[in-house]
Amino acid sequence: MGESLSSPRKNRTKEHLQRALIDLIKEKGFHAVTIKDIVHYSKYNRSTFYIHYHDKYDLAESLLDSMLKGIEDSVGKPYHSIKSIQTVNLKSDSFDFITYIYKHRNFFELINYQDTIPEMHTKFPKTILKIYQEKFQFKTINNIPVNMDYFTRYTAYGFYGLLSN
Repeated sequence: MGESLSSPRKNRTKEHLQRALIDLIKEKGFHAVTIKDIVHYSKYNRSTFYIHYHDKYDLAESLLDSMLKGIEDSVGKPYHSIKSIQTVNLKSDSFDFITYIYKHRNFFELINYQDTIPEMHTKFPKTILKIYQEKFQFKTINNIPVNMDYFTRYTAYGFYGLLSN
């Protein structure tokens, strides 16, 4: 009988291919990486690669999407029953997404590379912005009037900027 789509073996194979892509991007840049490089580095054959992905762009998109979803999921963990969190009420577990980024820093270091996963430099800050808009309620000190849309955008892209340096 065949394995289920999310079997531990298939997940492990995907992780190895993803890790190979990350390391190779750091070594030679995304556009220089070939399928041959990925399968050689991960010690799999081409047919195994093509069972899981159509091409390196499919692998890169899958990797990026899963990491960004992981950030979104980690933000919601402490607050399953609350739609949004007032920033004045934040506790240390409110920053699980920072722990997630640190835990997966091998991937997130790719933001420091010019020739990296396509759309990383746009999707990642947009994900942070989405989290800020959907999960947090920002309040100013002494209720000083501020355009919160601009403030949220500024804060999200500022956070992304801190990570990229």
